This record gives sequence, C-alpha cells and structure tokens, in this order.
Amino acid sequence: MHPILFRVPLPHTTLPLLWVLCALAGVAAIVAIYQFVTKNRTIAIGAAIAAAALGGAGFVFRASTVPVGPLPIYSYGVMLGLSLVVGWYLTLGLAERDGLPKELMANNYVVTAVAAVVGSRVLYIVTNLNEFDSFAAMLDVRKGGLVAYGGFLGGFIGSLVFLRRHGIPLLPWADVAVPSLASGLMITRVGCYLFGCDFGQPLEKTAPGWLQKLGTFPRWDPSLIETPSGAPGGSPAWIQHVKKHLIEDDATSSLPVHPTQIYESLVGVTLLVLLLVSRRYQKFRGQIFLIFTFAYGVGRFLLEMLRADDERGWIPPSLPEHILLPLALVLFAVGYVVGISKMIENPTMRRLSQILAFVPAAVLFLALRPESFGTSATIQLSTSQAVALSTGVAAAFAFSVYHQAALAHPEAAMAIPQLAYVDDEAAEKKAASNVADEDEDEEPAAAKKKVADADADADEDEDEAPPVKQKPAKKAQKAAASDEAPKAVATKKTKKKPVEEERTSEPPPSEES
Repeated sequence: MHPILFRVPLPHTTLPLLWVLCALAGVAAIVAIYQFVTKNRTIAIGAAIAAAALGGAGFVFRASTVPVGPLPIYSYGVMLGLSLVVGWYLTLGLAERDGLPKELMANNYVVTAVAAVVGSRVLYIVTNLNEFDSFAAMLDVRKGGLVAYGGFLGGFIGSLVFLRRHGIPLLPWADVAVPSLASGLMITRVGCYLFGCDFGQPLEKTAPGWLQKLGTFPRWDPSLIETPSGAPGGSPAWIQHVKKHLIEDDATSSLPVHPTQIYESLVGVTLLVLLLVSRRYQKFRGQIFLIFTFAYGVGRFLLEMLRADDERGWIPPSLPEHILLPLALVLFAVGYVVGISKMIENPTMRRLSQILAFVPAAVLFLALRPESFGTSATIQLSTSQAVALSTGVAAAFAFSVYHQAALAHPEAAMAIPQLAYVDDEAAEKKAASNVADEDEDEEPAAAKKKVADADADADEDEDEAPPVKQKPAKKAQKAAASDEAPKAVATKKTKKKPVEEERTSEPPPSEES
C-alpha cells in the first residue's frame, strides 16, 4: 500500500496564520476582479465571498501560527483530484453534445464539485464526531474521510441552486453529470485502496490466495505516518483489528479482508459503461440520472453488507438480519418492476427479468435464516445503506412516471426547455462578429461605387473630347453602316408585332364587293 505517494521538501519552520490567510484572500480577490472584468459574475461573487471569509478568518486567528515542513502528498488526494479532472472533460463533452451552454456548464461543474466535496465531508463528520479534536482536523481531507452519498447529495443541492438561478432545468444537466460520478467512483476508490480505508470483512480461509493477498493491509512504517498521539500507526484495517484483539500489536499486517474498495471501483466501471450505452436508448430527460441513482443504490447496498469499517454510522430501526436485509432487496425488486424494467421492450424478457429481480431476496433470506428461533443477530442499516435504499426506490418510481409521459409525448420528453440564461460574453462575441460582417459588406459596396464613379468620369471625358477627323474610306464605311442600321431597327420592330404585319399584308377590299 502507498498512502503517501511523495513528499514536497519544505524546511521545518512556522508561519503566522494571518499571513497565510491574507495571501489566500489576496489571490481570491484577484480572481474576483478578473472574473468581474470578464463579466463572469457568478465566479466573481463566489471568489469575493471567499476573499472576505479568508480575510475575516485571518483577523480571528491572527495570533496563531502554522507549522511548515515536508508536505506529504496522499494517494487519496491525488486520486480525488484526478477524478475531478476526468469528470470535467467527460461532463462538458456530453453537455456540448446535448446542446447545453458549455461555459455555463463549466461554472456549474465547479460549483457542483465544491458542493460535493463539502457534502461528503460533512456527512462523514456527522457520523464520526468522535474522531475530530479540532476544526483543522475537520478540514483535512487528504487522507480520506469522504462519504460518497454525502457528495452526491451535496452536489445535487449545489447544482439545483445554481441552475435555478440561471433558469436552466436540472434533469438535462443531471444526465450529463452522472457519468462523471461513475468515473469518480472508479478512480477515488483506488485511492481508498492505496490508503487502506473502506475495507471489508475478513475473508474465509478457503478464499483464493490472490484475493487474500489483495485484501491484506500492512502496518505502516513509523516514519511514514504517525497518529495524532505520536505513536506509530498502521492502515485502518490493521488498527481496527488490533483494537478488536483480532491480531497482536506487533503484527505486521491485518487479517485478509474483502477489498471492497476494488469491488466498488469495478462497480464504477460497470456503471460508466451502462450509462454511456443507455444514452443511445434515452427516451426522456432525466433517464440517465434515474438509472444511475437506482443502479448505484443497489450496488452500494450490497457492498455495504461486505464492509466492516466502523466509520459508517447506523440508522434505526434494529431488526433481525435475515428480515431486514432481504426486505430491503424486496423493495429494490419492486422498484425495478415498477420502473426500470420498462426499458426492456420485449414483453417476455421484461417479465422474466421482473421475476428474477426477487431471487436475490429469497436467496439471502435462506442464507441468513437462523437454525433456531431467536438466535438471529439484530442489526441496523448503515447510513449509506439507508440513503441507497430510499433514493434507489424513489428513482425507480420516478422513472415509471417519466417513462409513461415519454410514451405519450416522445418529442416533448426529449426536448430541452428554452434556456432563460443569456451568455453575456457569447452575446458580445456574436455582436462583434455581426459588426465585422457589416463592415465587410460595406467595403465591397464602397469599392464598387468608386469604380462606377471612375467609369462615369471617363465617359464624360470622352464626350468632352474634340471629334477626330476620319479618312475618306472610314467615312464611306460609316455611311454604309448608317444605311443598314434603320433596316435592322425595322426588322426588330416587325418581330415584336407579327399580328399587325399580317393585317397590313392583307389586300384591301374591292369596291365591287
């Protein structure tokens, strides 16, 4: 495992916190001014608020100092940053294909990403308050401590507020954003694995050797990472197994456990492929978002059954294990039958898939059923399981409603409402291009006028020029041409009025008749 990829070599010293916060406030103020000048008011306002907050924090903590030393770059933080970069290009590319304003979607992505990180951290803090002894510890996310569902909910709220302010519907944006959530799961869970958090239950002794090796997490070297108390620590799995007396204090590694981080990373890959393929068969706006919400809810609920870390939080009520877990799977199956199964157009295949949806619940009930009454363990759902169940079932029923409306009005279901947002910068560029086109149109007209004026002046010069004496031969030719000219004119006139020529060619009536 590699919880720290490398360290930035910095000297050991201390800095006044006031200077650090004021420097950050100055950077935020410069960003705010630049964005205001470029008329990107949304980012300008956000940067101005950040500058004011940092300045206020500097005044409050002006007497504090910040220790400086070699800066560790944690693998989880690197993977989190990489997931944001990949999500940026994926989301904006899909948004451009769907006809959404690219610049506005870029701003929205930034707001959504920040809100997602805040939401995931807040949910982790709420469910693990005993781990934090200071406000600075709450802000340190380099070593993990983010809940995926908190990020989804935080990003959803951030997107909703931003888009409503600009008069843009949420569902078209949600369709292009959720593939980046799948890619984020794929990447960030690799960071979780490198750090050792979010591990699973101990494996059976009969598990394959390669799986046991993949799920063994070591005790860290004392020089690598130290606990807040100064004692050498280890991977989260090693620490938890020591606390529960599953291994000795001097053990070099944890027990082999399910590498649930890798499992969820594979779920992210599967979801990404599913969402990109589903776009080809999309019938209404919001369909991709609802598919992701339901599918990830099912996958996350099942993965939580294998998780063993104690940093998840629990939601009542408490019920016997063989009742609570199969009942949740039955609710997922009902949601699939009501909503998601409507994607299968073949009636026979759809009916077969609906029947198979209840099989996992029956199998789990038989597997967990106690041998005798009253010996079943009582459990609660984890926080993530409760959120997965509620959002997944709600998404399935919403899918049914939208799918029915799409069958009645297919064109309206895929239409994006007229955007109330006007991109000021784009409008200015368009206006400037129109002015340039007008200038280009005026330039040829002016050139043509100059040429016409020059031709007119030349004709006047020719008229004013004195007549040139011609030679006798040329005079005779000119006379002959003048004799032929009236005949040609007469011929043209006769061609224009053939009826009159016929009348004039008739002989006059005789006097005898």
